[in-house]
Amino acid sequence: MDLTTMTFAQLRELQVQVTEAIKVREKTEQAAARQQIFAIAHSAGLSLQELIGSAKSQPKKTVAVRYQHPTDATLHWTGRGRQPLWIEQWLASGRSLSDIDVTAMKA
Repeated sequence: MDLTTMTFAQLRELQVQVTEAIKVREKTEQAAARQQIFAIAHSAGLSLQELIGSAKSQPKKTVAVRYQHPTDATLHWTGRGRQPLWIEQWLASGRSLSDIDVTAMKA
């Protein structure tokens, strides 16, 4: 198909046809994928509800605060991820994380 020989109207019509074909293909492929998922779950002896439910049933665990600023309780850090600015400043001033380790203070 040589697009350079088509008129503007023909190109627009082709665009409409392609958009419709994409929608139909998307629905067809989603249905096929859904059937594959059902078949896999059935062959494993699981219902789809059991399969989906197991992923949703595990709540996120919150991580306890490990470091807390000694004078401002709103400043705290779990010790995971990037260090907050106040921790960087704390360490830059020559202090140690062990000075503000909440877990060490409770033990």
